[in-house]
Amino acid sequence: MNTIDKLHYISQQSLTFSHLDAIKKALQAGCKWIQLRIKDESAEDVSEIASKARVLCESFQARLIINDYADIALKSGADGLHLGEHDLPVHQARQLLGGRLIIGATANTFEQIVRHAQDGADYIGLGPYRFTSTKKNLSPVLGLDGYARIMEQVNAAKIHIPVIAIGGILTEDLPAILQTGIYGVALSGAITNAADGAVTVKFIKQALSVPALKSVHLN
Repeated sequence: MNTIDKLHYISQQSLTFSHLDAIKKALQAGCKWIQLRIKDESAEDVSEIASKARVLCESFQARLIINDYADIALKSGADGLHLGEHDLPVHQARQLLGGRLIIGATANTFEQIVRHAQDGADYIGLGPYRFTSTKKNLSPVLGLDGYARIMEQVNAAKIHIPVIAIGGILTEDLPAILQTGIYGVALSGAITNAADGAVTVKFIKQALSVPALKSVHLN
């Protein structure tokens, strides 16, 4: 089984930097798991960027996950595919990609986690933690209470799949989030906009390496 990193970087762009610029910065800072997430661009443009991102990730011995596009994940030689709530179902993606590529899926509820796990997902992106402007049509915000409640259900159901917290997470949120039993975190702006990316990534990795005391329930 593929090992799932505890720190996922989600690419973003702005008026002053591209997805590839952001990915290079994250790689230089020490990120080893990169998700290329491009919306509102043609498949041809996404494919071209994915191929360049693959070369970048290989040079840093990092994994590349493509958001949404199963065909581009295959064509680019990426390590995996991440599926949103309204994308291709996990079981169909698995039929297309086989067992070699990692498949992750987004969830907002315990029921969605159960379905993705049964369909063969390798990890779950659970969120959003709080409001984030990087995603349109945002699902209901979960917050700390939502994570604690859902992770209690996951543990009670004995579902053994890495659950990654995602959505507007800041570095100062990590200690409390990790105490819910979450496996890891996916970040974007907290790394992209960091004054010193290497220091930020080192802090995040240290936080992720500390075992959670226990899963908690918050009233």
